[in-house]
Amino acid sequence: MNLSSKLLEEAVNAFASLPGIGKKTALRLALHVLTQEENYAKDFTESIIKMRKHIKFCRECFNISDAELCTICESHRRDRSLVCVVEGIKDVMAIESTGQYNGLYHVLGGVISPIEGISPNDLEITSLMSRIDKGEIKEIIMAVSPTIEGDTTIYYISKKLTDNSIKISTLARGISFGGELEYADELTLGRSIASRRPYNES
Repeated sequence: MNLSSKLLEEAVNAFASLPGIGKKTALRLALHVLTQEENYAKDFTESIIKMRKHIKFCRECFNISDAELCTICESHRRDRSLVCVVEGIKDVMAIESTGQYNGLYHVLGGVISPIEGISPNDLEITSLMSRIDKGEIKEIIMAVSPTIEGDTTIYYISKKLTDNSIKISTLARGISFGGELEYADELTLGRSIASRRPYNES
């Protein structure tokens, strides 16, 4: 892309480095910022810098948070006996958008994948076990994407809980095998949460 300004080109390249943003969209975004008041660009960049510098991960569930505990873990209206185990932060957002779930979460930070060199020690599985050992949790919902790696992760965690009386359930298979949880529509995802079933029946 030949541009008359090196500075504009650098801005376009910065926008294009974001996922899902091509060069044409990046150019449109850069030109939009360029044509706004100077304070617009200042506020825009400061909000990103502030987010990057100050955002935390909840010490309980590892969701993103502005404080040591996220608003979900802090809420007294949540069912503390129910924990939904997910791969990543985007999955928490996807499930929350359904309005069908009122328990807590635990973000693993991925799934077990020997091919990619991701072992159980690379995930937040030990911290999940520590939460379960406290005795308040009665059920965990394994809301992990239905892939081979996801099923491997569910199997591994379920084996760790063999001697525990805790109930393990999985999403109903309204979510297609091999699909990504974050891309499921809200209705399908909401029904999958509501129609969950015990893992040993899966």
